[in-house]
Amino acid sequence: MCTVSFVKSHQSIIITSNRDEHKDRLPALKPDVYVLNDIKTLFPKDPKGNGTWFAFNEFDTVIVLLNGADEKHSPKATYRKSRGLIVLDMIASTKPLTLWESINLKDIEPFTLVLFYEHKLYQLRWNELKKTCIQLDSSQHHIWSSSTLYNPEIRNLRQHWFENFTSVSGDIQPSDVINFHTNTYREDIENGLIINRKNGVQTKSITQLVITNDKSTLTHFHPKDKEKSSQIVVL
Repeated sequence: MCTVSFVKSHQSIIITSNRDEHKDRLPALKPDVYVLNDIKTLFPKDPKGNGTWFAFNEFDTVIVLLNGADEKHSPKATYRKSRGLIVLDMIASTKPLTLWESINLKDIEPFTLVLFYEHKLYQLRWNELKKTCIQLDSSQHHIWSSSTLYNPEIRNLRQHWFENFTSVSGDIQPSDVINFHTNTYREDIENGLIINRKNGVQTKSITQLVITNDKSTLTHFHPKDKEKSSQIVVL
C-alpha cells in the first residue's frame, strides 16, 4: 500500500505495489476471484478490514491504494470505514470516475488511488477536506510513495531511483520491475524499496499486474519467499 509503480513497456502495462504494514498485522489472503455487483474482480483480501489495496476487474480496470494524500496527516482514533473497502466500492463500478465524484468520504482516512481505466491513468486523492482527480500520461512511467511513511525528501529520492531505473532499462520487462521493487537500496531498511523498520513496519508483500493485448497476469508474493509466488492468469 505504500510504493506503487506504473510502467508502460512496448508490449504491456505493468503495475506493481509494495505493501508496507506493521509486522503484527495478519497476512493477506492470496488473490482470488470475487463477484461484486455482478462484476468479476480479482484481488488479495485483507482479513482485518475485508478490503484490499490492489484490485482488478474483468473490464481491465485496476485500482491500487496508498495510505495518505499529498502530505502526512495526524490519524484520528477511529474512522467510519476502511480505505480498503473504498477500493472495493470503486472496482465494483463500471464507471469509477463517476462514482468518485459522488462517493461520500466523510470520516475516511486520507488516501491516494492509482486508477487505470479505459486505457487511461488517473491519480485520485482524498485529504479529509476535498477529493481531487488528475489524469496522468499513460505513455510515461510513474511512481508513488506513501506520504505517511516517506517525507518529501525521501519521496523525491525514490523518484530519482525510479527515473534512473526506467532510463537505462530499455524495453522494461515485468521481471525488471520486480527486481526494482525488491532490490533497490535493500540495505536501507528505513527508506529502500523493501523496508524493515525498528518500529515494526515492514514490506509484507509485492503484487504485480501485467496487462497485454491477449491476457492479464497477477503475481503476488512475500519478498522473502519469491519462489512461492501466487500467479493467476486472466485471459
